[in-house]
Amino acid sequence: MAGVLSFSSCISTKKTTYLQGKDREMDSIIQIQQLKKPYRIQTGDLLSIRVKALDQELVGMFNPVGEADNNATTEERVYFDGFTVDDHGNIRVPTLGEVNVLGYTEREIREKIENLLLENYFREEANLFVTVKLAGIRYTTLGEIGTGSQVIYKEKVTIMEAVANAGGISEYGDMENVKIIRQYPYGEEVHKIDLTDIDATQSEYYYIQPNDLILVNALPQKALGLGTTGLEIFRTGVTILSFVTTTILLFSRI
Repeated sequence: MAGVLSFSSCISTKKTTYLQGKDREMDSIIQIQQLKKPYRIQTGDLLSIRVKALDQELVGMFNPVGEADNNATTEERVYFDGFTVDDHGNIRVPTLGEVNVLGYTEREIREKIENLLLENYFREEANLFVTVKLAGIRYTTLGEIGTGSQVIYKEKVTIMEAVANAGGISEYGDMENVKIIRQYPYGEEVHKIDLTDIDATQSEYYYIQPNDLILVNALPQKALGLGTTGLEIFRTGVTILSFVTTTILLFSRI
């Protein structure tokens, strides 16, 4: 009985090992899928916008300084000083008012703000320098992985970095069928990626996007509750077998 349980319930190391090369030679060059298109801003995104010029006093109003709390964390400062894209795709910029950024790239927003400032408030001689960035890559993890809202302050984040930042996938997590629920202007789509295969680095979903939900479901072995290794399952099987044998002996004496 223990042998049957061990055979049917043991979790193979192939299911719990990241980015296996299979037939690939060690130290070979790995081609990593790069982002094909720049990310386009969606509602709910948080932007960091800074304006610089030869005379910094002239652009001071465009640069929040986080006066609310000097002891605020980086996350809190970004939240209060950043520009949130509202449900209509707009951000509120000092003096400029409502600026629509829905569907724009970071570069397109930068150019738009520069043009608006030069048209209405500054001359070319001011040497304006505008930077526009997403205030971190924010995503959510759920299931057999550290659960909650996560943020990484980088311009590009791979799913491996996202998983590591969340604490990794548990021994019961189905690494072969990791789901990425991604938001699009027309709704949501569910994509899958196999993190046990080195070819995951060539997937178009290898890089996560803001507002992604990473879902890792449990393997069937978790529902059985017998353990993950052959030794654990064998011990569980022996315990069950001993219990059944003892019960039969007790009833046979009645």
